Amino acid sequence: MLKKHAVAMLAIITGTIAAGSAMAGGKDMTGKEIAYDRKLGNCLACHAMPNQPDAEMPGNIAPPLISMKLRYPDKAKLRAQIWDPMVANPQTSMPPFGKHKVLTEEEIDKVTDFVYSL
Repeated sequence: MLKKHAVAMLAIITGTIAAGSAMAGGKDMTGKEIAYDRKLGNCLACHAMPNQPDAEMPGNIAPPLISMKLRYPDKAKLRAQIWDPMVANPQTSMPPFGKHKVLTEEEIDKVTDFVYSL
């Protein structure tokens, strides 16, 4: 009985550690979660998201993230802006999330998909 209990506990601990490390690395996070995460995308530090009622404490130093399909008809240009905004505007205060490896390519794809939906 004790052996079964120990095996079950080990499975729970191992699963919890694996899930925790996946979430910390953004692997299982959605684009919205990455964008909201203050340690990853942190989009809310600068951008308001008026269509997102749960976008708490948004910044106001960057354009609001609304009507993104109209602003970026070519989704690849939006992704490029997130990857390295300095290409389009060398004076920008937006960090180059891809160029400086702040986010992985997969995370940038997820954030792009989320922002494009706004």
